[in-house]
Amino acid sequence: MSPAVYILGGAQTDFSRNWSREELSIYAMFEETLNSALHATGLSPEQIEVGHVGNFVGDLFTGQGLINGFFAEVYPELAGMPTSRHEAACASGSIAILSAMRDIEAGHYDLACVLGLEYMRNVDGKTGAEHLGAATWKGMEATNCNFPWPYMFNQIVDEYDKRHGINCDHLREIAKINFANARNNDNAQTRHWDLPEQCYTDSDAYNPIIEGKIRKMDCGQITDGGACVFLASEKAAREYAAARQLRFEDIPRIKGWGHRSAPISLARKFALSEGNPLIFPHVNQLMRDALARAGMAQVTDLDGLETHDCFTITEYMAIDHIGLTAPGESWKAITEGRISMDGDFPINPSGGLLGLGHPVGATGIRMLLDCAKQVTGTAGKYQVKGAENMATFNLGGSTTTCASFIVGIN
Repeated sequence: MSPAVYILGGAQTDFSRNWSREELSIYAMFEETLNSALHATGLSPEQIEVGHVGNFVGDLFTGQGLINGFFAEVYPELAGMPTSRHEAACASGSIAILSAMRDIEAGHYDLACVLGLEYMRNVDGKTGAEHLGAATWKGMEATNCNFPWPYMFNQIVDEYDKRHGINCDHLREIAKINFANARNNDNAQTRHWDLPEQCYTDSDAYNPIIEGKIRKMDCGQITDGGACVFLASEKAAREYAAARQLRFEDIPRIKGWGHRSAPISLARKFALSEGNPLIFPHVNQLMRDALARAGMAQVTDLDGLETHDCFTITEYMAIDHIGLTAPGESWKAITEGRISMDGDFPINPSGGLLGLGHPVGATGIRMLLDCAKQVTGTAGKYQVKGAENMATFNLGGSTTTCASFIVGIN
């Protein structure tokens, strides 16, 4: 068994902010995110031993690469500290977390800073969609569309319809739940949005078609923002708890993890799972890996999930692929109220990518931070009652790179 990795805490920015309109740079975002996390945990910069950054397309949106070099710009005393940047599309933050875990598990370092960020609201929607399309197989798929990712995920809707049948009213219900949850999150991009009931229907006026069966409210947000967590070895976590008169047993830890990948093209993924009721079998394997490493028998041993919902169909897919329902029966968990805040398995209490927002490189890290808040009872207005074990599910591309973490207290 690998050495335990603990979460000391962290912070996220307000995802409703438009940093370009504020005339603030991606460096300013990095600086504020890091400083907020240090303030939230009471750690000092010199305690950080290694830094990992999750970022997908900073180069395209801002022209800025090598973002891990910002650590020593914010704090010159960090010059010489090892840092790296990780890219796995929307799973970039989770891959940064996995890399930091490996540093700690190998005994190289005791305290790692993992920071993710994305700066995307400085361009028009069409340009932004083109930049984000870098995670498709360029020139090979999504070549005849205006918006690559709505086009791609509409194919997943169609594949569900082909294998099991699908009622898009259930997708609209996912959106309604997540936007409602976001109203309780003071960092959510959409917390002040006034959305009439018609937005959750097939009304072309209130909820226009973007691509195929994908409508406006099925789509996640273009978001600016950052998130940061500090991961620690048992030694560092014990020292942290003792210095603050906390019970070590109350420090959340990563109990299990999963990491699986698939071919980059969506068509190849479909072909590989032909005849299988699960469209993406590697997603199911991912969750089984995480549960096994956490010593859990089934997904219902968890108290809830922060999942990827870049589109409503993504969350719909997660529901049956993690094993909450039989394949093709995700709709049952929706109509039975299981995934709502007062259900037996709340999904995206934070509001998810739909309601909270999706600053791509930050998302996996934000999910982990929210799970740590849930199991320590510090999630505020979106607290899941009695939560002791929560999981994340974060994906990049059309499930090309997937990661999951199970977070709990001892």
